[in-house]
Amino acid sequence: MNEVLATGIFLFTLFFLLGSGVWIGLALLGVAYVGMELFTTRPVGDAMITAIWSSASGWSLTALPLFIWMGEILYRTRLSEDMFRGLAPWMSPLPGRLLHTNVVGSTIFAAVSGSSAATLTTVGKMSIPELDKRGYPEFMVFGTLVGSATLGLMIPPSLTLIVYGVTINESISKLFMAGILPGLTLALLFMGYVAAWSFFKPSQVPPAEPGMSFAERVKESRFLIPVIILIGVVIGSIYTGTATATESAAFGVIGALSLAFFQGSLTRDTFVKSLMGATRTSCMIALILSGAAFLALAMGFTGLPSLAAEFIAGLELSPLTLILALMVFYIILGCFLDGISSVVLTMAVVEPMIPQAGIDLLWFGIFIVVVVEMAQITPPIGFNLFVLQGMTKKSIGYIARCAFPMFLIMVLMVGILILFPELATFLPENMRQGPG
Repeated sequence: MNEVLATGIFLFTLFFLLGSGVWIGLALLGVAYVGMELFTTRPVGDAMITAIWSSASGWSLTALPLFIWMGEILYRTRLSEDMFRGLAPWMSPLPGRLLHTNVVGSTIFAAVSGSSAATLTTVGKMSIPELDKRGYPEFMVFGTLVGSATLGLMIPPSLTLIVYGVTINESISKLFMAGILPGLTLALLFMGYVAAWSFFKPSQVPPAEPGMSFAERVKESRFLIPVIILIGVVIGSIYTGTATATESAAFGVIGALSLAFFQGSLTRDTFVKSLMGATRTSCMIALILSGAAFLALAMGFTGLPSLAAEFIAGLELSPLTLILALMVFYIILGCFLDGISSVVLTMAVVEPMIPQAGIDLLWFGIFIVVVVEMAQITPPIGFNLFVLQGMTKKSIGYIARCAFPMFLIMVLMVGILILFPELATFLPENMRQGPG
């Protein structure tokens, strides 16, 4: 068969299956199967089994279900009920007052969840009723919540960083460390936006809460302190080289179970629900990764990645121009695919270009996460928009308008990463390596 025709059939199958609503993992497997049939005489079944087994048998992937389970356990504790009570006394004196609970609450829960949807749901359950009751503008409540929840993709343990690391065979521990400073910087930018809003719209800021002494604030925060300690143990054990990402995930699960037990929220029902929730999410991601591994193999036979790399090299783009072009590409792609699917679908083509352009793969992983975060709040398939719509029954268009300033802040964050790449590379370069 003519190679041009075969390539056309392959690409048509790719876009048809992705646009048909078939599960992403199955769509990737189907496209890869067609590619193998068109471009090689190798037995397709054998090739598929080998590719899937190679991708699924890596030890680093073990961290994924463990971190998901840790987040599921804490999602079912009283954390969402206690979070507002614990954060409000500390946030009230800041410019913008209690709106900061959305940002800080999302940052804290992101560090135990790894999922933006779980972060949005947990923080939204506690903040929307409380902020509405106190008269905060709905536009700001929704915007800061849906934007800050994307920090679940950046701050470790990030599921997207785990998937990126497994896909390009990069250290998960180093990627986790790379995400800390950019994640905190992005959270500070969100808080700066809230402060600026309060400065320009002082009439819309509700009155301050009654003052509290330092001792009273600490007392109100007593339920949050164990969670913060748990975060410190999980991330600290990776940075100091005491544990690998997988081992720290196991510590996290034990800590989350202990916290739920002492809170009195660890019942047989919540234990089973957390386990089943983690199983469903892990299986969904594993299916996507399996399809991506098989597709990467098929892509190699089609020659598309090398052709794309040669085409980009022929354009002689500077690293900055390449990064900006990829940012636009991923924002457009994110309008139609979720973040993890965007990463695994494109890495076979994009990865060869990055070292060739002199771009650090750790830095690029953080860049990818920021642009994937943008995709979470851009219609028509912005996942966070749908989650918040389900919680509030507001229109997608209205929620997207609320989130637009947060989108612009993420574009600014890309600029900061370009100007100060050390934000992503400093901690990985200075972390201690564990035995072996």
